[in-house]
Parts: sequence; structure tokens; C-alpha cells
Amino acid sequence: MTNPDTGHGKKAAFMTEAIGIEPHIRDMSSRKQAVLRTQHEYGMPNRVETWLGAGVPMVIDRREGYRLWDMDGHEVQDFHINGGTYNLGHRHPDCVAQLVKGLETLDVGNHHFPSEVRGQLSRMLAEHTPGDLHYTVFTPSGSEANDVAIKTARKVTGRKKIVAYDFAYHGNSGFSGAVGENTNAKYFNSAFEDQFLKVPYNDIDALEAVLKHEDVALFMVETLPATFGFPLPDPNYYTQVRALCDRYGTLLLADEVQAGMMRSGKLWAFEHYGFVPDMMVTGKGLGAGLYPIGALIMTRPVGAWLEENGWGYVSTFGGSELSCFVGIKALEITVSKSTRKNVADLAIYMRQGLDTLRAQYPFFCDIRQLGVIFALGFNADMGGMQMAAALYKEGLWAMFAGYDRRYLQFKLGLLADRAFCDEALGKLEAALKKVNG
Repeated sequence: MTNPDTGHGKKAAFMTEAIGIEPHIRDMSSRKQAVLRTQHEYGMPNRVETWLGAGVPMVIDRREGYRLWDMDGHEVQDFHINGGTYNLGHRHPDCVAQLVKGLETLDVGNHHFPSEVRGQLSRMLAEHTPGDLHYTVFTPSGSEANDVAIKTARKVTGRKKIVAYDFAYHGNSGFSGAVGENTNAKYFNSAFEDQFLKVPYNDIDALEAVLKHEDVALFMVETLPATFGFPLPDPNYYTQVRALCDRYGTLLLADEVQAGMMRSGKLWAFEHYGFVPDMMVTGKGLGAGLYPIGALIMTRPVGAWLEENGWGYVSTFGGSELSCFVGIKALEITVSKSTRKNVADLAIYMRQGLDTLRAQYPFFCDIRQLGVIFALGFNADMGGMQMAAALYKEGLWAMFAGYDRRYLQFKLGLLADRAFCDEALGKLEAALKKVNG
């Protein structure tokens, strides 16, 4: 088990002391300085200071495929892909064309009335999810989809308590912020810890100790907890989870916002572990990085409130016709045979290169993998952060795991190729030489 104390508290919430920005931006172009000053003054003071202090002074300008260019011209390979938002790359030509085509006749639409494209995407999601998952509610984000899931579970079960992993991230929009790692919820006096409970990841006994009281409405799982560095469960863990939830009358939700959409080698990561949830949440990559969308997919019995209360969830932008139109194309590309084949090839090829480097550099001590989901572990409490900054200088951006900063999230895009992997492995080795001394 990963040490649950690593990266906890204020560090987990990315809160830092004010440092000022002028000493950090004096050598930047005037255009970039202006952006940083404006964002610092009017919207993102702590974030601007945090990234400058961490040695990642990125202001994204041009973006294409799996590459980003900073406003001062610094080019990086994108191994962050914003949690899977850019699974298909930045500005995928077919998805851009789909959005442009949609703008010829569509706009956000009217959430009160049926929509052809909303219905089409709903049907596609039902067809591409296993088991009895059927009804879809669209939201503007995965966080809000998790909020709807919590309300749904409380309605269906008549219970209020929600359980999640102690270092899970399910969003910050409302109820979702109180689930799992709740530093930000505490900060805003919205933790509600008597109703939102925590259990350790991969600990079936701890889960049963909570569920056996038969007062838990919903167990929310990140199939692979992303912000905790994608730790892998025991092979039979999730089948045991499913059995416990059934035994004690608790609904089970799989949050696939970061692990889903083919990143694991299957469309949904939970398909690797032999269970089907009562509800599933997706988002990020479903909008191809071009239009925001989240989705909650439910079984017919769980989603039965839709049959009696059509306005139980209302969102002007949830299920926007433009987002659904883009989502149709994104899902078509994601489930295609060529994408599946490419993901399978990249998973093997990249792992071979990573294993070679790990054997040469003791500082690089661990590799977690499922498909093209990788997390790289390093022999230092802040090793992931050190490597993120070093890799940025070498021309690769990968995000450290916020709740366990020994690990670096190393998220390879679905449509990358071997040459892209070779380039990244070269930069990883260069960074290892510098950080490892």
C-alpha cells in the first residue's frame, strides 16, 4: 500500500504562501508577462505563484496533437493531457471539423426539450457500457455528474451516507468536493464529515466494517485513483466490493473520468476487474478537449427517477447539443479498431522503454501501468514534483500525483506513435541524469 500520509494536508490542496511574481518573470517576453500579471491580478493569484515557484512557468499558446508551445516558444510533449481531456490530442482534425459542422446548424440547444444529437450520444453510451447501464444524464463536467449520482443514490436507497477512498478525487463542484480527499471542502466549511465517510483503497475489511451498518447509500470508486498515482488493486478486490455492496444494499459507482475512454486498453477501466457498477461517470475526453461535457450513466432501476421527474436535474449547459455532437465523433474514434490496436501496441512499447530506464537509474523505482495509464515512482517524498520540473525543462510536461508526490502521472495519448515514445524516453533519461545527480 502507498503511504497515505505522503502529500496530505495543504500540499494536497496545492495551497502555497504568497511569493510575488515580478522576480520570476523579468526574463520573459512582454506578452507573457502581461498574461501572468493579468491572471495574477484578476483571477489566479495562487496558481500563478505556485507554478512559477515550482519552475514551470508555462503559459500555453499554440497546441497541436500531443504537443504544447509556451508563449515564449518552449515546446513540450504533453504527457499530462489534462487528465485525459486530450486523449485524442489537441485539436484533433476530425473533432474540430465536427464542431465546425455542428455550428452550421446547432448551438447549446434547450435543455427542456428532446434533442437528436443528445439522444444519439445517450444511445451510444448505453451500447458501449456493459451490463444494465442504460440511462444517461449529461452535465457540464464530471464533478457535477458525481453530484447528480450522490443525489440519485440518496433518492434510490433512502440513505444519506456516501463512502469513498480516503485519497480519491471526484471533483470540487458541490457534494463531489466532500467525497474522498476533502481538504478543499474543509477549507470552504463544506466537508459534512458525518455523511461523507472514507475507507482505505484496496482494503476490503475496512469497507465491510463501514457498509455492514446498512446505512450507506453509495460507494464511489475511482477505479484507479488518479491523483493518488494510479495504484492498482488486488485482482479480486472489485469483485469483492461488488458482492459487499449487493449484500448491504449500497449502490456502487465507478468514476471513470480519468481512467476511462480507452486509456486502460478497454473502453472502461472497470472492465478489467470483473464487475459492473450501478452508475458510471465519464467526462474529459468525451468532449475531445473542444467542448465541456460530463455524463452519468445509470441502470434502469437506479435511473428510474427520470421516468417520473423529468426536471429532477436541470442544467442549461448539461447535454449541450454542440458538446453531444463533438462527443459522438470523439467516442467513434475512441472505440475504433485502429485506436484499440494502437493503445495495445503503445502499452507494450512504452513499458519496454520504461523498464530499461528503471533498471539503469535506482532513483526511478516503480512503474504502475494499465494500458497507457502510467505512474512513475521515485525514491524521494517529492520525487514526482522534482521530475515534473526537470522534464519540463527537457521539453516534456507530465503532472505529479497531487496526493502522493513520489509519483509522476505519465499519461500517453491514445493516438501517439513509437517515435513519440522514443522522444519522450530520451527526455526522461536526460531528466533522470540531472535529478539523480
